[in-house]
Amino acid sequence: MPSQEAVLALPVESQTTARLSVSWWSRLKYGLVRGFLWGWARCFSLTGLYRFGQFFGFCEYLINFKRRARFNRKLGELFGDTLTAAEARKHTIRFFVRTRCDKLFYLIFDKLPREKILKRIRFHGREILDRELARNKGVYVTMSHTGSHHVAMLLCALLGYKVAGVRDRNEGPLRRYIQERYAATFPEYREIRLFYADSFPRDLYRCLREGYMLASALDVARDRGGRLRTVPVKIFGRERQFLTGTMQIALRCGSSIIQGFVISRRNFYFRLEVLPRLIDPEEASDEPAFLADVMQRYASHIEEHVLAYPCHLSGF
Repeated sequence: MPSQEAVLALPVESQTTARLSVSWWSRLKYGLVRGFLWGWARCFSLTGLYRFGQFFGFCEYLINFKRRARFNRKLGELFGDTLTAAEARKHTIRFFVRTRCDKLFYLIFDKLPREKILKRIRFHGREILDRELARNKGVYVTMSHTGSHHVAMLLCALLGYKVAGVRDRNEGPLRRYIQERYAATFPEYREIRLFYADSFPRDLYRCLREGYMLASALDVARDRGGRLRTVPVKIFGRERQFLTGTMQIALRCGSSIIQGFVISRRNFYFRLEVLPRLIDPEEASDEPAFLADVMQRYASHIEEHVLAYPCHLSGF
């Protein structure tokens, strides 16, 4: 029997409770910010908005001492003594600029013409994804908490893919508000199936059997409770517990399992990267040793990615 560790699905259009939880004050506040940002973009172009984000991000770097210190500590854990002070400062500034610019783009994404959005996507490895989807057994895309992975789901939906995702139940009012705006603007977004990460998994099985591209991040940064199964992996010289629930479901369905990353570029361009399959689905097994091996490959790819793009670390 499947374990009860992934969530009972709640499609975007049925999440009325989440929408009602956004207060009128939050709606007014976010609406004013969105109006200002869109007005700035109309006056100075998206490039002008990006430069505004760069300035804003650099100011945050200067005044947000606690966040800067947390990020620097994380760099020290990952790189040890191999980074000079100048290199650490460069990565930290890029982190602040990248996160600020990504948030600005996220706030006005639904106001942009569809053709302008699609021109800003550079999809590397798309042929890998298309080849795996052609097996008609679904594809599980293992993401990670690096970069703006929440943007990737909408970008893939706009490109015509059937998309489903697993996410944390605890989302802030800004994310819920923007999801409501997206659903009102993009028919493709209303077709995305979203699931919480702590519910019954039958709808995840259904998605994969219907040929969906299912995505989730398994590199948890905090304890999610005893109900969720994990496996230890070695990453950056330390042992961490990564979630295994969605991976096990994909293995049982015989789905292809690949890994994806989202890389933010200058002027609101995004690079979607898809790596070759983590395992051959014909040789897949639900045995603990096999699962541990696949999870370790997943962790090793995250390590390589973070070392190449330190500014894409998240959670600070």
